[in-house]
Formats: sequence, C-alpha cells, structure tokens
Amino acid sequence: MGRGFGKGSFGGLGDMGKLMKDMKNMQANMMAAQEELQHQEIVGTSGGGAVKVVVNGKGKILSITIKPEAVDPDDVEMLQDLIVTALKEAEETAEETERVRMEGLTGGVQLPPGLF
Repeated sequence: MGRGFGKGSFGGLGDMGKLMKDMKNMQANMMAAQEELQHQEIVGTSGGGAVKVVVNGKGKILSITIKPEAVDPDDVEMLQDLIVTALKEAEETAEETERVRMEGLTGGVQLPPGLF
C-alpha cells in the first residue's frame, strides 16, 4: 500500500472507524437536541405584554394569549400588528435558540439546513 494508507488510516485522515463513530454520536446528540427543542417553550410578547405568543423551540405556535385591553373594535389593525410582532419575536428567539444549540453540538461548523 502507498504511503498514508496504512492500517486504520485513510490518507492521513486518521482512523475512519473513530471518525464514523464520532459522526454517529454527533448525529444522535443532534437528534436528541431536536427532540428537546420540540418540547421547549419560548415566549414572544408585544404591547407591553398585551399579546403573548408561545412557540416551541422549532417555532411552531403553541398558544396565543390576548388581554382584553388589547381588543379595540375600532382598531383591529393594531391588534393584528401586536400579534404579528409577538409571533416574530417568538420565532426569532426560537431560531436563535436552535442555532446556538446546534453550534454547540457541531463545534461551530455550519451544517446544511435540514441535515438532521
């Protein structure tokens, strides 16, 4: 065999068995983290807490709470804006939470979206 292709190595990349095991462990950790994110609750609010949106760590809406004082029949547009603002805050927080969690597992290496 040529240089660098000795037993237990692959062109200087090290032990392929260890590399594969590390990849499997990382995948298992990432799947566990994804599962945890499904059950994590993240809150977004607007209007000083008049509208509260709860999403899971993946950004799926779990609940919306609207305080009675936020409901003005003469200004429905304001309520709509408050809901959208709270949703955006919750979704952005969920995305950031997921990004930070995944970076911690991959050592900062950016993986293609949807890989795990």
